[in-house]
Amino acid sequence: MSGKTGKGIILVVADRKSRAPFLEKITDITINNVHLAFLKIQKRFPELKTITTDNDLLLQRHKELEKLLNITIYFCHPYSSWEKETVENINGCIRKDIPKGSDISRYSKQFIRKIENKLQRKFMDCLDHFTPLEVIIKSRKQKKRRSAVKKSKANHTN
Repeated sequence: MSGKTGKGIILVVADRKSRAPFLEKITDITINNVHLAFLKIQKRFPELKTITTDNDLLLQRHKELEKLLNITIYFCHPYSSWEKETVENINGCIRKDIPKGSDISRYSKQFIRKIENKLQRKFMDCLDHFTPLEVIIKSRKQKKRRSAVKKSKANHTN
C-alpha cells in the first residue's frame, strides 16, 4: 500500500487461513528493503508459506525472495484485484487511519503496528466470529498438541 510517490509504503501480507494482516512500513523503497520487510513478517508469522501479489516492480526478484523465505509466490492477473481481495479489504481498513495520498513516512512503526493489532483483533463473519489472532493461536495450539502426541507415540514404540 503506497502513499504519496516516493514517501514510503506499507507492505501488507494476509494469511489466507486466519485472514490475519501483517504490516511492515518501508520508507526507503528498494527491492532489498522489501525482502527485509518480508523477513520481519515471517519472523512474527513463521506459518507464512505462500504469497499472492500483484506484478509489482518491487517483486521482480521474486525467485530470490522465494528462496530466502522458503515460500511460493503467486501473481494475480493484471487488473484482477479480486484475486487478492483479503489484502484489498485490509487496505480499505488501513485507509480509515491513513488516508489515501498520505505521506506514509510520517507515520511511526508503532502506529502501523497498532493498526495491525487492531485488525488482528477484529471479529470476522468468515471466521465464525472469531478474530484472526484467535484463529492463529488456536492453530498453533493444535500444532503443538499434534507434535506432543507424535513425540509420545515415538517414545512408547522405542
